[in-house]
Amino acid sequence: MKKQKVSNAFVAASWIALGAGMVGFIVGLARAEMQLNEKGYYFTILLYGLFAVVSLQKAVRDRLENIPVTDIYYGICWFATLSSIVLLAVGLWNATILPSEKGFYAFAFLLALFGAISVQKNTRDNMIQE
Repeated sequence: MKKQKVSNAFVAASWIALGAGMVGFIVGLARAEMQLNEKGYYFTILLYGLFAVVSLQKAVRDRLENIPVTDIYYGICWFATLSSIVLLAVGLWNATILPSEKGFYAFAFLLALFGAISVQKNTRDNMIQE
């Protein structure tokens, strides 16, 4: 059975969401008046979160398509995704930055995670096998 490809508009919107979230977050970090170790913490959390959600999306999709995924890997994917969000929240809660900056980082982070999930989904959906 032939599956329909994802529309170019949704593919573009997904890449834009990923790019806007990542670039916004990174530019915000570059311009922030915080110590380098703090910037490194937030940058590492961004990378960790992006990898975690792509792995989680793949594991969830594999299970839906009856492709074997071990329970431990599936659990690790969920743990990594949730822990990246919690680590960002804890870091922002304790940060000595303006509340508006905290909100900016939180929303840029979530936008980047959403974009990464969407790009992964679209990439997989467009790998049509006839």
